[in-house]
Amino acid sequence: MTMAPKVELHLHLEGAAPPAFIRGLAQEKNMDIAGIFDETGGYAYRDFWHFLEVYEAATSTLKRPEDYYRLTLAVLEESAASGVIYSECFLSPDFCGGRDLSAWREYLQAIREAADLAEKRDGILLRGIVTPIRHFGPEKARETARCAAETAGSWIVGFGLAGDEKIGKPKDFQWAFDAAREAGLRLTAHAGEWGGPDSVRDAIADLGVERIGHGVRAIEDPALVDEIAEKGIVLEVCPGSNIALSLYPGWRQHPIHKLRERGVKVTVSTDDPPFFHTTMVKEYDRLAEAFDWDDGVFSEISKTSAEASFCDNATRDIIMKKLEKHYA
Repeated sequence: MTMAPKVELHLHLEGAAPPAFIRGLAQEKNMDIAGIFDETGGYAYRDFWHFLEVYEAATSTLKRPEDYYRLTLAVLEESAASGVIYSECFLSPDFCGGRDLSAWREYLQAIREAADLAEKRDGILLRGIVTPIRHFGPEKARETARCAAETAGSWIVGFGLAGDEKIGKPKDFQWAFDAAREAGLRLTAHAGEWGGPDSVRDAIADLGVERIGHGVRAIEDPALVDEIAEKGIVLEVCPGSNIALSLYPGWRQHPIHKLRERGVKVTVSTDDPPFFHTTMVKEYDRLAEAFDWDDGVFSEISKTSAEASFCDNATRDIIMKKLEKHYA
């Protein structure tokens, strides 16, 4: 599936940083973060909560807009090599200027300049989803929402919620989501990964999202699966991430196939690919192997992803034409 054009809707920009890139930045800045790598040079963590700590330690090397420029180029080069033609990535003003609006604008400018270069170089399109960090709390999420609202437009197209699902409730973040909605941003939220089915139900009811990041534990509640299918809520499924974090023991046990069979709109993404030793090619190959998915299924999933993307119609038309040309 290497050459198939792919659409990725769930990618954390910092979480997609190649380990060698982060090591190089740390050396340039004389920072000692050796403890976050294993003997092969990859990221090392014990479980999801330790993963969050390692993620934040890696992100601590990204201190300037210039660092994010280089990061964006490195990430998009990896994505394009997997055939990704359009990607939406989660960006946190928490990490980009400490939620200060003028600093956030500088970081965003650097990211966009890198995205423009990658588009010219590799033909890959990138758009941003501003994401507060759940375990940083609702007050900081309000500041993040203000940054999002002030920079909403054709490039910052969505607003989400990431971080530790076990901290707080979706309704704690209603103000931030209302502000983002009023600014014209489309909405998604991480749920149904570490929180059970109720976390998905609450995100839909309290935040009014049209997409759910992960959402796979909805499978534990048949009535919720029906509701998601009926409402056309799209799940940003990251199978390799779920398996790497031991949410499921293997690919055949992952619920993406059952969810799809029940009429749920599923998409495929990598989440934080180097952390989970995955790429979009690997995701496609493992799914084909586990569930006998063929070109017809991947064509449908790619088109579902394009239709669910938060970009404007003109951009979506470009993506759709590329998909139709390949799958014709």
